[in-house]
Amino acid sequence: MPLNTRSPQKTDKAGAATDGALPKEAERSETAAEPSRGSDAGSEPATESAAPAPGSSAEPEPESEPDAASVTETEDEATTTAQAPEPESGGDSATGRAAKAGREAGTAQAEAAGADTPAAGESDAAAADAGAPASAGESDAITADPDTPLADTEPGAAAVYADAPASGSVDGRTAAEGDSDAAADGGTDAGRPPGARPRLRRLRDWRADHPVAARVIGVTVTVLAGALVVASLLLPNKPDFRPTVFLRIPVEALIGAVVLTALPRRPRLVLAWLGGIVLGALTLLSLLDIGFYQYLGRGFNVILDWSLFADAYAYLKDTLGGTGALGALAAVIVLALFIPAVSALSVVRVSNVMARHRAATTRTVLVLSMVWMTFTALGLQVSGMQLASDHIVTLLQARAKNVRTTLHDEREFTRTAQADAFGNTPASQLVPDLRGKDMIFTFIESYGRSAVEDPITAPGVDKTLDASTKALDRAGFHAKSGWLTSATYGGSSWLGHSTFMSGLWVDNQQRYRTVTSSDHLTLTEAFKKTGAWDTVGIMPGVQKGWPEAKWYGLDKVRNAFQLGYQGPKFSWSTMPDQFTLEQFQKLEHSKKRDKPLASFVILTSSHQPWAPIPKMVDWDRLGNGSIFDAIEKAGTKPADVIANSTRSKEGYGESVQYSVTALTQWLERYGNDNTVLVFLGDHQPISRVSGNNASRDVPCSIVAKDPKVLDKIADWGWTDGLRPAHDAPVWKMSSFRDRFLTAYGSTPHPSGH
Repeated sequence: MPLNTRSPQKTDKAGAATDGALPKEAERSETAAEPSRGSDAGSEPATESAAPAPGSSAEPEPESEPDAASVTETEDEATTTAQAPEPESGGDSATGRAAKAGREAGTAQAEAAGADTPAAGESDAAAADAGAPASAGESDAITADPDTPLADTEPGAAAVYADAPASGSVDGRTAAEGDSDAAADGGTDAGRPPGARPRLRRLRDWRADHPVAARVIGVTVTVLAGALVVASLLLPNKPDFRPTVFLRIPVEALIGAVVLTALPRRPRLVLAWLGGIVLGALTLLSLLDIGFYQYLGRGFNVILDWSLFADAYAYLKDTLGGTGALGALAAVIVLALFIPAVSALSVVRVSNVMARHRAATTRTVLVLSMVWMTFTALGLQVSGMQLASDHIVTLLQARAKNVRTTLHDEREFTRTAQADAFGNTPASQLVPDLRGKDMIFTFIESYGRSAVEDPITAPGVDKTLDASTKALDRAGFHAKSGWLTSATYGGSSWLGHSTFMSGLWVDNQQRYRTVTSSDHLTLTEAFKKTGAWDTVGIMPGVQKGWPEAKWYGLDKVRNAFQLGYQGPKFSWSTMPDQFTLEQFQKLEHSKKRDKPLASFVILTSSHQPWAPIPKMVDWDRLGNGSIFDAIEKAGTKPADVIANSTRSKEGYGESVQYSVTALTQWLERYGNDNTVLVFLGDHQPISRVSGNNASRDVPCSIVAKDPKVLDKIADWGWTDGLRPAHDAPVWKMSSFRDRFLTAYGSTPHPSGH
């Protein structure tokens, strides 16, 4: 069948139509056969392809053999012409006039811009040289092939691949697709400064010029992406970084490989992105767990612990200053965004490689699955670690269980807080054996068992405790000491305070909110309820509203701004303990009263980071606290010890010695026959000091001059003196309230049952 059923027309030199219009193929052939001829003034060239580009030489180009791409293109265009004949280009044709006007406008615009626009034939040749497919059919075939590197052009994939072709495609795309990217990047090269080609073209050219380097980079990126995915799947949520942890086979990786390899391209991409983001989120949660274990001895509770970040920022601000705290906050935010993003990109990268090598991926997954099942069946371990890992599955199950437990615990604890063994005890039957005594309940920050038994801290602390015991003996005071297991560890001191004072196990923020909004009786409230004591709270660590004072039964609270301190802060601690105790004496304890005083005092000098540490000064020279200026300036900076375990331990031990010395010297100086002091630690120090497997035990001592006071607890089995023996009784901290009330004559009358 002929390509065109109409008879061809001839054209004169001016380009006017005569008998008929030649097909484009014929025009192109004639143009290639003859050198271009100049046109008469004001006349149009015969064809666009025959017209030289502005600024180009008028010398005819040598005739060359058409390449395969040009032949294929000619055949395709001929087919198109046979299917849809061109309109006539005669002078009377409206279409012809419009085409001519368009050519004139285009030529004028190109000349005005000074653009180097190649002729149509030259553009086709350039496209062919750049690696464009010979025809649209070939382009479709390449795109449809599932094993081509086309997947690597998906969002998130790295730009360079190890096994991408050196030319003819960019990341598995055809040159036409690259041109589309170029257009999206700002259009074609026309009008650009020399060398300002689209980034993808520059990358393609670089890869073509450096195939070995491109392949090395591609392999490296792929290996790193795979290693990151596997490491994220095996990352422990506790501070355990033994090499064997990362030498296991994660079943989650095998399942993911099977699913991603089996899926078509688009669902695979969606699942890879979502899976990578989820994996990144789980990695962040594991890092939070590690941090919480380091500082609080437990994992991160996804329901209750978000409010603790504000306290953490306040601590950093007091420790590192405003600039340091902002820098740390910025680093945390960047990390929270970076980890899921990199995780997602890595999963996408690995999934693309697996899709290009389905057969090899299938064989590898099959072999590893058999190995995993064998390890599981035999229970093979290395250094106590199972070689067959299902860490992520186990972790998700544990988190789901924790959420259910937390929600259930909230309801159960509400009922528990309403039940109180002494809730309905008449005032006359509460602590009758302590009537007339000045009661002081004092917490020493982070005073834990490690202070007494750790090889680095114990020598200094034990020496101080023994020396203080002897000094108190000389002053007529005697003591008994034992161990209490705190409800918290490393921080969240308020949980330890409320557990000790209420007799309830308050180990999370929800329980704390529940108990402090209840009517459950506290020790200080018990003394207030009798009507025989005034109550006061000395809270140098409180720097904002503190509604819990009502629950504690305190008539008055003196916070950090009401103790008259005008000296420097010692990191987080607002003032030295010696100054706090002196102000307690001046403002409250020494006042003439109709009733004795029941006091709740919290000391803060032994709070982390244990630098700088205050020193004891003459009690009569304390004044407004400005005497501590020189001591604070000469002290160690927090940044010098905060990441050093040994120096942290040394500083911790020194701070506990300071706090114990200040408290016992205050008792020697201001105590009397009716003074009864109960002091203890609120929790152990963080794991950097106490170790990853430390107990939650803290020392507790009762000191009095009246021997009858200590006789009441003779059956407790506690050690004489301020230092409890290693084998002294260990009770839960929540059991102290009821034991104490019972020992001093209180009669149980339960409520809420």
